[in-house]
Amino acid sequence: MSKYFADLHIHIGAAGDGKPVKITASNSLTFENIVKESKTRKGLDLIGIIDCASPRVQNDIEEMIESGEIKEIEGGGLKYKEDIVIIPGAEIESREENGGMVHYLAYFPFVDNLKEFSTIMDQYITNINLSSQVTGLTGSEILQITEAAGGIMVPAHVFTPHKSFYGNAFESYKEVFTEQEWSSIPAIELGLSADTDLADRLSELSNKTFLSNSDAHSIPKIAREYNVIEMESLNFTQFKKALFRQDNQNIKENYGLDPRLGKYHRSFCPDCNQKFIDHKTRAVCPNCGKKLIKGVKDRILEIADQEIKHPSHRGEYIHQVPLLDIPGIGKKTLAKLLNNFNNEMEVIHHTKFSELKEILNDKLAQRVEKARKGNAKIESGGGGNYGKIV
Repeated sequence: MSKYFADLHIHIGAAGDGKPVKITASNSLTFENIVKESKTRKGLDLIGIIDCASPRVQNDIEEMIESGEIKEIEGGGLKYKEDIVIIPGAEIESREENGGMVHYLAYFPFVDNLKEFSTIMDQYITNINLSSQVTGLTGSEILQITEAAGGIMVPAHVFTPHKSFYGNAFESYKEVFTEQEWSSIPAIELGLSADTDLADRLSELSNKTFLSNSDAHSIPKIAREYNVIEMESLNFTQFKKALFRQDNQNIKENYGLDPRLGKYHRSFCPDCNQKFIDHKTRAVCPNCGKKLIKGVKDRILEIADQEIKHPSHRGEYIHQVPLLDIPGIGKKTLAKLLNNFNNEMEVIHHTKFSELKEILNDKLAQRVEKARKGNAKIESGGGGNYGKIV
């Protein structure tokens, strides 16, 4: 059994020919650029590239297969030059019966599965070439289509105020899924404004695996959150087993932002431009009476049915600040660190403090040490504005 670094929610901004795929993502996020960046600079072993339901992206994948740069592997997945495995996926937007909008992630083993899913979804999406398009389908219907095409489905960034399962649409899975359907969903994605201490206030999540992913819309944001997965080997079959916690395979650790750094952590009044960071939960602004953008923490406290209760299978959640978010670490300093220590995973997990001090001044080395141990001082985010390190 080995441990692997995995970021399973990375967006594609454009296809290799420059045509758009994800409108809100950087054009530099092509399939090929993501793969190379994830391995060489980030140090990841397993990545989930979302937006692969787009035929434009499928063309890029097939060209790389034909050139020999990547290959489909036994057990599912795409291997790049023996170095990194890609799980191709899609992000789909539902329209639930209650009017809520939810984003779901679908992962597939092979290109043929992906094409089958894409062909079906083309009947419900206005432009299948563009990602995260509204379908008019419920979560239950998307789950059935995903499974019929040989994939697995995971609700994405489940607590954010916009287009999410708990933050936007439901208080419980029972409002949309049957018991059998819920049991076939192995995991939920926490999102940038939540961690396991917050999520494990909902008893119905006790049997779900938690994922912490970057939801990267630009190259530097890849691996701002990631997972350490313990698996027998790198392929889709073992990845699926890890999500279902079969054969002793599991998510061992979640590395993510302190929830206070998330841009939707606390409730916010856009009219008064004010965040509310006390312990009260509110629906409206006490100053102007307008409806608040409800923060992730406030929403969880509103629907929670228990105190924090971590199940025995839950991996440790480790608060961590991405290197580029540390004050004083710019592109040049990061390049210096990578030149000396190969990639970000090496800097964060394996480089000794004494080695950092050989490259950085004492003050900056101390900041890196605090950030990677989760000891940085933080000002909470909210209302679409990220929190920041003070």
